[in-house]
Amino acid sequence: MSVIIRDSSPASCRVTVRFLSRICAVVLFLAASGCAHYAVNQAVKQCDPEGGYRGKNFRSVVKEDDLLIMLTFSGGGTRAAAFSYGVLETLRDTEVPIRGRKKRLLDEVDFISGVSGGSFTAGYYGLFGERIFEDFETRFLKKNIQGDLIQATLFNPVNWVRLTSGYYGRSDLAEEYYDKNVFNGGTFGDILARKGPLVVINATDMRLGARFSFTQDTFDAICTDLLSFPVARACAASSAVPVVLSSVTLRNYAGSCGYNMPEVLRQALQPPRDVATRRFDLANSLLPFLDSKNKPYFHLVDGGVADNLGLRALLERVTIMGSAWTTMQYAGMENVRKIVFVVVNAETEISDKWDRLERIPPFSIVLDAYSSTAISRYNMDSIALLQESFPRWAEEIRQGRCGSAGAASGPGSCGDIEFYLVEVRFDALDDEAERSYFKQLPTSFSLEPEQVDRLRDAARRILTNSRDFQKLIRDLQ
Repeated sequence: MSVIIRDSSPASCRVTVRFLSRICAVVLFLAASGCAHYAVNQAVKQCDPEGGYRGKNFRSVVKEDDLLIMLTFSGGGTRAAAFSYGVLETLRDTEVPIRGRKKRLLDEVDFISGVSGGSFTAGYYGLFGERIFEDFETRFLKKNIQGDLIQATLFNPVNWVRLTSGYYGRSDLAEEYYDKNVFNGGTFGDILARKGPLVVINATDMRLGARFSFTQDTFDAICTDLLSFPVARACAASSAVPVVLSSVTLRNYAGSCGYNMPEVLRQALQPPRDVATRRFDLANSLLPFLDSKNKPYFHLVDGGVADNLGLRALLERVTIMGSAWTTMQYAGMENVRKIVFVVVNAETEISDKWDRLERIPPFSIVLDAYSSTAISRYNMDSIALLQESFPRWAEEIRQGRCGSAGAASGPGSCGDIEFYLVEVRFDALDDEAERSYFKQLPTSFSLEPEQVDRLRDAARRILTNSRDFQKLIRDLQ
């Protein structure tokens, strides 16, 4: 017969607790050590100027080749995502007779540029198409994303350890959440495989303050693979609000894949330099991208810092290509007659109550006012620059099509080209109280379901009642 002796003395209990604590610490460390690093983007040995995630590889035979529709979705958290979603719903429900056939305007969209909150709507539609109208509300718009991320940060001990790493931040944690719960592991290669609209997601380089667009052109310059890059990580970078979230890191492999700077930009750097031109600025801002020795990493933050409307990607593309006509030729869109920009702007507004108070506003209000004012003024400048470009672009296209023979202006002729700018913004609402309500909604990733529905309805009313949108519908008919 054996005798088991149990030692239940206080000293023995303390030893057991210490032992178990160390075991738990080891388990947590092992669980976190393999993951406490950001996802590394993959290098390529040779860039392919013709292949990959480029606009010309998206052009579908189903779309009308004489109509080009481009959407831009601004930043602004779930508010911007819901507002953009309402525009997609409206385009889905708008049918026009084109060449004797009823067609939905949504099916004619060729390009979507997204920033921060707007990038989630753009990325989801790019990956899943019509499915966005089935489950995007439950998976994102009406879900407390912010609460889920806070819970994952505060109440998951494994993440406590991971977040102590100098190579893993809050945005990396957010990316993992988006990848699993929103985008189902989707990549830019998956968007290309669908042959839907080209989706461009925009972030900002933290040090340079330069726009960083997730396009093949950008990834060619840094010799890395975009097709395998997760859409979730691009959206995490685009929405990485400084201070609130950490930056998102990418590695720079420039100089290892035979990339050559576009000829237009290369010439802009040749002496004598004209530093007053936009081409010089673009070429000069590209140089750090090409220097992987001195800039081996990109630390990306919210795309709204550089361009909250997502318009600059379009404007700068024409500058890089040399003209509107060469841009259309490169994209295989020489037959386009109508070019439509739908700019969705979920703008903010700081409460005017501080104008009536002598008391000094708190730091948070000053910071919000500073960023909102700067973004608003830059938005106005981007819109003005776009409108001012239309006459020049139209002339470049006419000269490219018609040559020196003179441009005929009749429908279907070589000189037949027209631009449309449709702005979807809260200022279009007639009721002042309603405008203020939408502008002062939080820019977090958490809204009440009723707020989401009101944003969708507002987008529908604003777009439907837009004079420029109504003109487009008439002209298409």
